[in-house]
Amino acid sequence: MQFSDIVMKRYATKKFDGRRVPEDLVDDLLELVRYAPSALNLQPWKIKVVTDRKVKEQLKPAAYDQEQITTCSHLLVFCADPDYDSLIQRLDALLTKNHVPKEMQEMIVGMAKQFTGPMSPEQKFAWSMAQTYLALGNALNGAKSLGFDSCPMGGFDPAEFTRILRIPAPLVPVMLCPLGYPADQPMPKIRFPKEDVVF
Repeated sequence: MQFSDIVMKRYATKKFDGRRVPEDLVDDLLELVRYAPSALNLQPWKIKVVTDRKVKEQLKPAAYDQEQITTCSHLLVFCADPDYDSLIQRLDALLTKNHVPKEMQEMIVGMAKQFTGPMSPEQKFAWSMAQTYLALGNALNGAKSLGFDSCPMGGFDPAEFTRILRIPAPLVPVMLCPLGYPADQPMPKIRFPKEDVVF
């Protein structure tokens, strides 16, 4: 499938038919997500994968009882990670492991420290959240490319998801992405004209 077809055929699935997406396809999707772009390659996100039906039933009220939560095969909970000291240390180790030349490694790590150092906690969280949306984009289009569907969901209570799923600090759930096979039909795509978007 051409990328243009993926973009045009992808839609926010409101109800899934309950069939299980094979684990190898979900693994393929997570690989696509893993390679999402991120500023300075800091990858400030983590993903909790939920498949247990009882847990999804617990989560449903915290997502305004939306059907996607309990009808999906897998629920991806995208969490922003605002701990830039830890992220930079991990990136430094990753660059060393991959034999990046020392001069380039020092430049990348130095830029990361210089950029994130002056940020307030609120700015760090906002930046991590914005980066996490890039990973979500790979999940949405990646799912369609692999033959199943998805739905970006921001309507949920992050505190309740954190409690139920025991998500450790400082991670914060920021978006949900249920995966599965659709039990609904896509509505026609309606978008603002290009002239209203490009100026």
